[in-house]
Amino acid sequence: MPLQNRVTPTGDIIATPHRGLLTGNRGIIHDPATKTLLTRRWASKAWLTCVCEFRGRRREVMGGRSWTELFFLDEATAFAAGHRPCFFCRRDDAIRFRAAWEAGNRVRRVLARDIDAVLHRERLSGGKKRLHARTMPLEELPDGAMVQQGTESYLILRGRALVWSPAGYRKAENTIKDAMLLTPPSTLRALGAGYRPVLHPSAMG
Repeated sequence: MPLQNRVTPTGDIIATPHRGLLTGNRGIIHDPATKTLLTRRWASKAWLTCVCEFRGRRREVMGGRSWTELFFLDEATAFAAGHRPCFFCRRDDAIRFRAAWEAGNRVRRVLARDIDAVLHRERLSGGKKRLHARTMPLEELPDGAMVQQGTESYLILRGRALVWSPAGYRKAENTIKDAMLLTPPSTLRALGAGYRPVLHPSAMG
């Protein structure tokens, strides 16, 4: 049986046999004896997105009292859930993200913990995923933004909406009118300032 370690765009953690492109963590939120999640869904405000392979290191997933390995379909999914690039294993991406985040949010010389503090306010409301009102039409959202309508999450790419699933994306068949923004506003502004997230191949059609 697959472990409960795959993150959805709404920030939920589910069990699925489908693999993702990226891993990451929110601190230690599992019991290594049973390899199951604890009640809490985060233990740190630093919600990271990491590469699955780094310098040949191998980890047993949920095998020790270290950070809990979570997995994401792609970076757009991780962003929607409220994560950011890791400055250790994805340093170049993290530096690009910080530069775009500074430009989009009109700030300078921010530290990783400054970004984390803003994201923590934007991603949660009463312990649950926070949805945000859109300030622009769907077709004007930057590539990589994600929205929610009903029970479905959608990736916006080149002005088109694609339905998210654990296996990948597919073309949206229904009209999306009242979708709320999943991607935290500060991250959305970083996307608007030019950061290009890693997307699952299914998004390219």
